[in-house]
Amino acid sequence: MVKCEVSLTRRIAPRWVDDADRLEIPVSNTQRVIYTAITDTIGGRESGVARSSDGVLDIRFSAPGSPRIGTNPEQLLSAGWSASFASAIALAAFNRNIAFAGEVSIHAEVEIEIDPVSYTLSVRLHVRLPGIERALAQLLTAEARRLCPFSSTIGRGLAVAVDLD
Repeated sequence: MVKCEVSLTRRIAPRWVDDADRLEIPVSNTQRVIYTAITDTIGGRESGVARSSDGVLDIRFSAPGSPRIGTNPEQLLSAGWSASFASAIALAAFNRNIAFAGEVSIHAEVEIEIDPVSYTLSVRLHVRLPGIERALAQLLTAEARRLCPFSSTIGRGLAVAVDLD
């Protein structure tokens, strides 16, 4: 069996608009909303809580290494991005009538970094596409980067490296 690993790396830093307390988010007039996720959060990453409007997500936050039981924003981004990217790969494969020999799996890593002026994130996605040749794996991951909303909005300009074992 051929195992394919794709490594995607991207550093993310927020772009602030003037002195406003909001992020600049480009909006297209040709897009239509197909889903809106709504959460309410009280507190912050060290000891906050968050709940989705439908009640399915109900979590506590805790800082990494803290004795408090809970998750952190980086784990949520890691899980969300990898799930979305896996779905995008599946869609790219479906559009080309390609079947995998097994499940697509993604090992995602999100690191938070600090420099003298801000925090940044580094994201790496290690993708396994069972039974897929390297050239086709590169094609599918390139298409997935375009289709995945996390990659196409947060992760513009991701560098892609494909390694086969």
